[in-house]
Amino acid sequence: MDLSYMTHVSAFEAKTHLSQLLTQVQQGHRITITKHNTPVAILIPADVPKQATQEIIDSLLETRKKHTLSGLPVTELKEEGRR
Repeated sequence: MDLSYMTHVSAFEAKTHLSQLLTQVQQGHRITITKHNTPVAILIPADVPKQATQEIIDSLLETRKKHTLSGLPVTELKEEGRR
């Protein structure tokens, strides 16, 4: 069975062709595993979550640079928010 272009495979196919699927994932493909035509898992390259996490951290740091407390202490802001 040629799985080179499949993005959805059944659990049985995944079990039977795991080695081929892992090769595809190493090449950057995302593969959804289904059970009774319902998605249950996604195979993705191992470094994708690390990249996504770093992108989120970088975005938060950029946002932090743009928005400041203008010298106000956090405790004052908390108290103001409680009023």
